[in-house]
Amino acid sequence: MSAHTNHTHSTGTTGDKSYTPAPDEQRAQKFVEIRIKRRDRPDAPQRWEEFRVPYRPNLNIISCLMDIQKNPVTKDGTRTTPVVWDMNCLEQVCGICTMIINGKVRQSCSALVDQLEQPITLEPMTKFPNVRDLAVDRSRMFEHLKQVKAWIEIDGTHDLGPGPKMTQDEVAERYAYSRCMTCGCCLEACPQYDEDQYIGPQAIAQVRYQNMHPSGRMTRDERLEGIMGDDGITNCGNAQNCIKACPMGIPLTRAIYEENRETIVHGLFGWLKK
Repeated sequence: MSAHTNHTHSTGTTGDKSYTPAPDEQRAQKFVEIRIKRRDRPDAPQRWEEFRVPYRPNLNIISCLMDIQKNPVTKDGTRTTPVVWDMNCLEQVCGICTMIINGKVRQSCSALVDQLEQPITLEPMTKFPNVRDLAVDRSRMFEHLKQVKAWIEIDGTHDLGPGPKMTQDEVAERYAYSRCMTCGCCLEACPQYDEDQYIGPQAIAQVRYQNMHPSGRMTRDERLEGIMGDDGITNCGNAQNCIKACPMGIPLTRAIYEENRETIVHGLFGWLKK
């Protein structure tokens, strides 16, 4: 990285001698062109800024953003503020670094520069309030998880003994749903997910995940009622964009189908249990 830094400045030091890169060496330096949609605060207008980052092998978008953060100077040499974005695990596990890269929603930690067309465009997700630059407020997504009670109640913390048995098919399907990292890709791709019109495939898949568990079935009806409101499962338009956008390959459309069936049965016969 230090070698690239020397190449991008007019002068540098090598030992005790001043070093100035030759014109041919300067021309040989490769750069990554990046356009970022920025915003200083939630009520400020958005704007585009362009940056150049020294290229190196296996560079991902997070690394590019970190380089820009260290030296926030635009392509035309204007000093600007450091770019703001969210990141955590850097291993496509936490889901927090999701953004729109070249028009496609995905994780920036797993987006490799060598696999992207330049100039690379970075934009914040559009289905959540934009806080600043590439950072968004995804609180609504977690409120939906509360709405459907996406957890299993337990009675105390004492030893409950062996867990209930499940078939291998059930375990395999539940494992797929358990891989959800609440990244929001499915919600960004869903044409129905807008404001409070639709709870979205992510919450519905978690209903399926919890209701399949023998212990989760105890509060099954409460979860079904959580997706039967005005913003519920019936608002799904079957676009199937969610399953294409999901980076973990979660069978979201299967979950929607299964829970749609369950809500119909619950709506028709649920009153008999009361």
